[in-house]
Amino acid sequence: MRPRLLLASNSPRRRELLLEAGFEFEIFATKVDERFHVDLTLRELTALNAIRKAMATARLCPKNIVLAADTLVAIDDRVIGKPKDKDHAVAMLRRLSGRAHEVCTSVFICDLASAKSASFHEISRVHFHRLSRDKIGNYLARVDPLDKAGAYAAQGLGSEIIEKIDGSYTNVVGLPMEKTITALAEFGVTPKTGPVRPGP
Repeated sequence: MRPRLLLASNSPRRRELLLEAGFEFEIFATKVDERFHVDLTLRELTALNAIRKAMATARLCPKNIVLAADTLVAIDDRVIGKPKDKDHAVAMLRRLSGRAHEVCTSVFICDLASAKSASFHEISRVHFHRLSRDKIGNYLARVDPLDKAGAYAAQGLGSEIIEKIDGSYTNVVGLPMEKTITALAEFGVTPKTGPVRPGP
């Protein structure tokens, strides 16, 4: 019997990335408050949150394989979380405008039944176009920034504000698929189907 994979996340972006890669899974996300400590690094914060999310689900479903992830943005070594409101989102995008910043996603996979776990992270560097006030307003009028680290998404309208990405694109979306596919294989979880190709 193939191991049952649970995604401990309500993120539609992570769900879509796993589906596009051909994985079968169920979503089982418990409510976990994300920690935000100024004394922790970008990698430490995302790793802490990913572990807490995964373990909250794994304790309820100990016979399943659980995957959780956390993504944060940092500029000038200062971590940026999700905006509190639209004004905060505007301030975030103005700060990122015309500059490069780092996006870090940490992933934690665990199987309590076999006492096995894996943890890894990926960091990408994202370069923004210079954004005018009108351009920021136009972007936020079409995108909900409140559930997004840094107040933006790489997919969809992201090309309007992102000049280029150094490193993994899927990491910026929310789940570094190159490393995730390899890690899941170590738990016996492989895509049931080939990658789903988007239509024209």
